[in-house]
Amino acid sequence: MPKAQRLQDIRVLIVDDDRDILESIEAAFLSEGALTLTASDGDEAIRICHEDPPDLVVLDMMLPKRSGFMALEKIKGNEDSPLVIMVTANEGKRHQAYGESLGVDAYMIKPVPLGRLLDKAVELIEAEDAEDDD
Repeated sequence: MPKAQRLQDIRVLIVDDDRDILESIEAAFLSEGALTLTASDGDEAIRICHEDPPDLVVLDMMLPKRSGFMALEKIKGNEDSPLVIMVTANEGKRHQAYGESLGVDAYMIKPVPLGRLLDKAVELIEAEDAEDDD
């Protein structure tokens, strides 16, 4: 019997300008049953979030056209804003604090083990579902 997919039918937007990283993160989320969308720059991520908001965004910080922080400002702030996990190679605490001030739900340092990224996604989705049930 196949194991239950922890992210069944959860809509996830993955934003990274590195195609290899994008594809490996997408494959990991697909293996957990997620429905994935991808974007390779901040403008595309914002457009997708406004047109057809996902449940979760995995957002790289260093992006062409518009940085992850600038995209985060546009993605967060609505009542139905998606959850956002920011992934970055930048270990600076100031960046993390700034991301948190903009409403990021989790901040992870690259290279992020895919298992940990999936676990964090599941944890955030389950916490949000529990809040919705209250």
